[in-house]
Amino acid sequence: MKERLMRRFSRRGFLRLSGGLALGAGAAGALGTLAWPELGLAAVPASQGYLLVDTKKCQGCMSCMLACSLVHEGRINPSLARIQVVQSAFQAFPDDLTLAQCRQCAEPACVAACPADALTADAAHGYVRRVDKTKCIGCMSCVKACPFTPSRAGWNFEAGHAAKCDLCVEAPFFEGPGGPDGKQACVEVCPLKAISFTRELPVQAGTEGYMVNLRSTSWRGLGYSTK
Repeated sequence: MKERLMRRFSRRGFLRLSGGLALGAGAAGALGTLAWPELGLAAVPASQGYLLVDTKKCQGCMSCMLACSLVHEGRINPSLARIQVVQSAFQAFPDDLTLAQCRQCAEPACVAACPADALTADAAHGYVRRVDKTKCIGCMSCVKACPFTPSRAGWNFEAGHAAKCDLCVEAPFFEGPGGPDGKQACVEVCPLKAISFTRELPVQAGTEGYMVNLRSTSWRGLGYSTK
């Protein structure tokens, strides 16, 4: 058992180190389609973009978190990232790590909970669910309403307003266009390509629609299953 755990750790640890080195080397309309959730009720227009992740491919290097805080806040601070890498020292691979990204829900509880209309489905940018920090009153209703743990609606503890993944729409420190028609910092920076972008609405029930297999056959040589 001990030897097996060590092999798993070494595999994850090796690629985490590789990812960190790779990051260091490269750093310095009309109505949209309506989403029809399981309840059969028409929700707000579906977002035109979603992030998918492969938690078995992710190595916990936190490149995505660093890039997210950098393009949105102008500095590196994992606590301000809109995507979170959650790790547990008490679990073995592949249950020791998960990625917590906003799901751009078909029925966004955060949008519904906001009393100040600070959270909206932005029609000008592919109906991405966004926070208008100028309208946010700091009640944290969106953070509490999010059904996931950790909450995908985050809190900017420095500026005192809510913040969530907007697929890098108008990210002030991001070169080039973001959003559904552009690029996303976390996707671009991930050295192992464990995060991908799709326009197709993922399955909403459970996590299956947002957690996918992004591994090619070459990953078998590193001791990973490609299934």
